[in-house]
Amino acid sequence: MDSDLDGFDDTPTRGLKRYVGAVAAALGVTGGCWRTDPGPPATARLAVAPPLPAFPDRDFTLLWDEEYGWAAAVRADSDDPPVVITYLGGDVLPPAPAVAAYVAALRQGTHPGDPRPIRLRTYGTPDDLVDRLCAYAP
Repeated sequence: MDSDLDGFDDTPTRGLKRYVGAVAAALGVTGGCWRTDPGPPATARLAVAPPLPAFPDRDFTLLWDEEYGWAAAVRADSDDPPVVITYLGGDVLPPAPAVAAYVAALRQGTHPGDPRPIRLRTYGTPDDLVDRLCAYAP
């Protein structure tokens, strides 16, 4: 199977949902505060509370996509598009504890990640993303 997530087998889609669920659990986020979209390209959004200390009047959201991985974003209103403040980088699918550590560092004001969007992979390029997502599926 190639690297896009819309093939006949929905195992990668289930894997993406379970992966984002694992990140939410690592952050202590409960309820329906996250969603995934198998794309193409695949994306996810995870609302995180409370707001970041540097942006106390803004909603805090983690965004994920299959090219850039995780990014921290803020928005003034739920109708506004999120504005990315930093990208985690390194790996498009880091372990959930690594994402939780990224958020903890953001809360401490240590400015983790990179404000520049650095592409970690290109959509449609053959690689192991589908296999890695499938590993999360039941």
